[in-house]
Amino acid sequence: MTAANEQLKARMRELGLTQEELAEALNTAIEQMTGRRGTVSARTIHNLTTGKTRWPQAKQRLALEAVFSCTAIELGFTPHARSPVDHTPPASKQNLGEEPVLRRTFLTTASATALTPLTPDPEPCTDGSGRVGQSDVNRLAARFALIIANDNTTGGTCQVEQAALGLSQQAIHLQKTRPASQRVRGRLYGLAAAFTGSALWAAIDGGRLDQAQQHLNDAIALAGLSGDPAIQFRTWGHAGALYRNLGQYTSALAADEAAKRTRSARDPLYASLVHARAAVHHADLRDRQTALRCLGFAETALERADTDAPRPVWLQFYDSAEFHLLALTTTTTLGLWEQAEAHAHQTLAKLRPDLKRNRALTCAYLAHAQLGQHEPELAVGTAYKIPAQARHGRTARLLNAFGHRLHTLAPDSPATREWFGKELL
Repeated sequence: MTAANEQLKARMRELGLTQEELAEALNTAIEQMTGRRGTVSARTIHNLTTGKTRWPQAKQRLALEAVFSCTAIELGFTPHARSPVDHTPPASKQNLGEEPVLRRTFLTTASATALTPLTPDPEPCTDGSGRVGQSDVNRLAARFALIIANDNTTGGTCQVEQAALGLSQQAIHLQKTRPASQRVRGRLYGLAAAFTGSALWAAIDGGRLDQAQQHLNDAIALAGLSGDPAIQFRTWGHAGALYRNLGQYTSALAADEAAKRTRSARDPLYASLVHARAAVHHADLRDRQTALRCLGFAETALERADTDAPRPVWLQFYDSAEFHLLALTTTTTLGLWEQAEAHAHQTLAKLRPDLKRNRALTCAYLAHAQLGQHEPELAVGTAYKIPAQARHGRTARLLNAFGHRLHTLAPDSPATREWFGKELL
């Protein structure tokens, strides 16, 4: 009988991680390192904690080290001994070239890779000298991916907003109260800006625009202090979204231009994203020709992008599915219903399973597109596919608008009576 790995179990208890949550954390970390999501399951974690797996494979081992900020040996794992001087496991022998590449890829990624509980630490640990080091930054950064994951799943809830603000305050507190190198200070400002940006986005998504405006002011200041062009790009993107929700479309375009001026926009993937967002904002101004031209620029840039290059965790949402979602938003605003439906189907076909909020949004847009083509029964059927727990924030607002359009365009349709009958229950 193998001995249980008590060190790993203790670390899991310290962070409050269940087997399922740790599996999710490792899969996210592996995705950061390789560009492909890991396949770790709760069963894998069971084998690790019970001692059945004494030395994880290279990808899992590096992911574990990223999540817990310590070595695999410190987590209670034992390399397979091959000789008195050779303790490299056979599996790692076959991947000697792979592991350093994975490690370098992880270390060059700007944001966190691991999921940890939303509850912020009351006082992040330091190295004992009172000086803030990279390990402290890594511990704080490890919470960022969970903020992103929760937003992808649930959208702009108050829980995500408040958790992000608490983590931003931790980063600012460390920066204010502890000595640190200039590089570490920049990272702390960047993390504070990233967390505040997530709070800003959650407030926008949830329709809490007064809070969002306050978050925007803080996020812009922190992003500027960080000197991180990727964080500055992200912040201007959120600014554009807020201005759009406020009906300030020219200001949204100005935010797009500010994003284009950052160094990050030289990367075709970033360039594609900002062009796609500009398309939405030109559509809001009813500039059809420019909006469609921006979509063309975005599609071309996306085709040129190196999707395997290491990038921040927050940018992983942008891919072909997200491009089609932004194109869907653009064509819906312009009333190009057939094009909108085509983009909706492309989005649904390519969307990652974990992006549940975006799937609900896409279905709401698809219902609008089908209604615009005088198919109320089909449109109502699509709207009913959206689960109740996803009907909040932007999705709820789209469904409310859908109900008004349905009543206006097909007041006597059985689908209309069915929709309003069930909505009143």
